[in-house]
Amino acid sequence: MSVGRRRLRLLVLLMMVNFFIYFILEVSKTDSQDKNSKGRLLIPRDTFWRKVFPVNAYWNKEQQKLDRLFNPILNLLNNVTIEEMLTSNASFLNSCEIDLNIKSEIKDFETLPDRFKDFLYYLKCKNYSLVLDQPDKCKDKPFLLLAIKSLIPQFDRRQAIRESWGKELKINNMTVVRVFLLGETVADDNYPDLSNMVKFESQTYKDILMWNYRDTFFNLTLKEVLFLKWVSHSCSDVQFIFKGDDDVFVNTHQILDYLKMLDANKAKDLFIGDVIKAAGPHRDKKLKYYIPESIYKGSYPPYAGGGGFLYAGNLALRLYNVTSRVLMYPIDDVYTGMCLEKLGLAPEKHKGFRTFDIDEKHKKNICSYTDLILVHPRKPQEMMKIWSQLQDSHLNC
Repeated sequence: MSVGRRRLRLLVLLMMVNFFIYFILEVSKTDSQDKNSKGRLLIPRDTFWRKVFPVNAYWNKEQQKLDRLFNPILNLLNNVTIEEMLTSNASFLNSCEIDLNIKSEIKDFETLPDRFKDFLYYLKCKNYSLVLDQPDKCKDKPFLLLAIKSLIPQFDRRQAIRESWGKELKINNMTVVRVFLLGETVADDNYPDLSNMVKFESQTYKDILMWNYRDTFFNLTLKEVLFLKWVSHSCSDVQFIFKGDDDVFVNTHQILDYLKMLDANKAKDLFIGDVIKAAGPHRDKKLKYYIPESIYKGSYPPYAGGGGFLYAGNLALRLYNVTSRVLMYPIDDVYTGMCLEKLGLAPEKHKGFRTFDIDEKHKKNICSYTDLILVHPRKPQEMMKIWSQLQDSHLNC
């Protein structure tokens, strides 16, 4: 018997076993809503498999192609392994050639803002090199990695973080280390040439990760994917990761206290932050988060606001693996929510994350920060002042 026929027989057998288990579980239910007035079981008339309806929005269409490519049932029927599928579709999954065909695939492409055109031309490219690396950052298997998104010119923010909540330290066998995540800024974006400065900064503090891609708002998703790749290769033993912006204040000691008390089962799939649910794309062209209907239709999965979130190191490895199955989306925190959904997970809301700030009347009260994990936004001087006050041994809240 051929290998293909044996696989087909095995597949049919597995489907029969799964259907039998499903049927037994359904019959064993005692919920009254599943029975009629005579106590007889109601058999559902809907189809078992949910039909995927075609959507003409570009992202949705491309994602459906990815879903079919990675469908294990179809690959098994076609006698194709995952390795063979990845090899034969390498150009589709990760191409760094400019995609000029995109113009004919999106009806209003020529009217889109330039940021969309730039993003779409190189949507599938993830092959960018590290210009500045810290290969030994995680050699001692850190407990917590602080990964902060920044831009080259924002040195004052990085320095304030280094001198406050982003200090590298070790408390009771819990080691905290820090990296800043950068792309390249170019003259076309009206940035001065600060390449020599950032190289000196990297040599001095050994905490800069920089890739050779253009650092723009839409490329924050690319920054997310490249960071997850770096974790999987250079920091795979880290226990927990905080990832956030460089304009937030973080109570690092509060994070450590929270993680110390965390149940082991919950720690494995931990992903907490300021979670947004039942949201969808903004259609107002004046907004920073505007997404046209020709690009995406539908609602967003639950996602944690990009100001900052905390998650398990093991989950970072799984997130990186699933990025090949989720088409990049121009809003990075939404994209992370999409990847979590693909893993069958959802972020958990934690009241200690205040990405939309706290009440004005509480801002100057240092006791308002003792039980919080993150507050956004804060200027460099404010970060240092809050941190200094929280370290005061005479603080009584």
